[in-house]
Amino acid sequence: MTSRDRDFGPGAAIALTLGSALLWGVAHVATDRRKTGFALMVTYVLVLAVIITAVTAFGTKVLALAVQPLWLTVFSVALAALALAWSAVIVRSFVLVRPRRSNAVGRVLTATFTAALCALVLVPTAYAARLAYVSHDVVDSIFTADMTPIVADDPWNGAARINVLLIGADSAPGRPGVRTDSMTVASVDTATGNTTLFGLPRNLEHVQMPRGPARRRFPQGFTGDGPDTPGLLNEVFQYAEDYPETVPGVRRGQRGPDLLKRTVSDILGIPVTYYAMVDMKGFAQIIDAMGGVKVTIKQPIVYGKYREGLLSAGTRKLSGQEALWFGRSRTDSDDYVRMGRQKCLLYAVAKQADPVTVLNSFEKLAAATKRAISTDVPQNLLPPFIELSDRVKHARIRSLSFVPPLINTAAPDWSLIRAKVAKALADRPAVRAPGQPRAGATVQGYDRPIALDAACH
Repeated sequence: MTSRDRDFGPGAAIALTLGSALLWGVAHVATDRRKTGFALMVTYVLVLAVIITAVTAFGTKVLALAVQPLWLTVFSVALAALALAWSAVIVRSFVLVRPRRSNAVGRVLTATFTAALCALVLVPTAYAARLAYVSHDVVDSIFTADMTPIVADDPWNGAARINVLLIGADSAPGRPGVRTDSMTVASVDTATGNTTLFGLPRNLEHVQMPRGPARRRFPQGFTGDGPDTPGLLNEVFQYAEDYPETVPGVRRGQRGPDLLKRTVSDILGIPVTYYAMVDMKGFAQIIDAMGGVKVTIKQPIVYGKYREGLLSAGTRKLSGQEALWFGRSRTDSDDYVRMGRQKCLLYAVAKQADPVTVLNSFEKLAAATKRAISTDVPQNLLPPFIELSDRVKHARIRSLSFVPPLINTAAPDWSLIRAKVAKALADRPAVRAPGQPRAGATVQGYDRPIALDAACH
């Protein structure tokens, strides 16, 4: 009897099939098909080495590819091909070492074990391909397609900083439209990742509109949509959507972001290039999808028009609805306290959205994200933004909010705001070492600074 015709019992057949699943070619070598076996082993080791190297040495680069629809499609096809090849090796290994026909029980046992091994390979890869498909859908739904090529070495076209307007939008029954109750500009140094957050209160009055139709309509500053509205900064977004003549040539859905970006740009004296807006109700769905968010409530928070709810003090996990009230309530407090809570809430969600949580609730999170987030960041800039976010992790994040007593919201000193912004951006803190705690805004010249870690504990 040759080794190719060797009679393997059920135990040996199962062991060799399992060995071939863990290292391709084991069963082939055991049956004297050494050339094929060693070729499969080398192929397996090379594939494994490529995957490990990509994840460990080029993690950020790989993540950047994962936000590009074309590469998501390539990843799905490659994953399916790998799963089929792996399953084919397992099945072929079983055929080589299965017990003889006379051993019917042994054949059934090894066949069942082989089917289970194939399922262990196919099910996770099918799920991963499903996640890639869902990711593709999310990217296509949220980010605009832009075929304009970017320069790999300088995706920011020489800009030293990139400024993004982060908006928290809210609506309420009986109040038409959307109010941008949370507005923060993140100014990121494209070389170092050092970031300064500029918080603008919702109730800034008499805001100077950008040059053009909007300023001609409000030459003395924005006064809102008639005598029944207070004419605050948080109304500019919806006003542009309701009155397209103030932003000619801009399509519906982008009029509000366009006018608000240009308005905020004039207030701060820096160009605001992109925006990202989170709908607060959708944000609550995101929190529910990730199983809640843990925050520390320093003082009891009463919420509701008729004080129908209470969030007691202490560290606790909030549901989406409770988190919504945590970030929204102004009962027994004011806009500025609420601004601080909103920053804490965003920080807590970002910190607690670990990979395991994201994977466990990926499809729910994806569906909620599509409903909750809108932006004008183009798809072709997503890889540079991913790489920039990696720099931000190891950089300083400082915050400056233009609230009383620094700024009188009823009669803002626009020159002072722009001077404070210029001074803040002129200060260049050093990049922190990995593992070093983030520092707050302790640079001289900052008024009422907010240290993200300290403010949320």
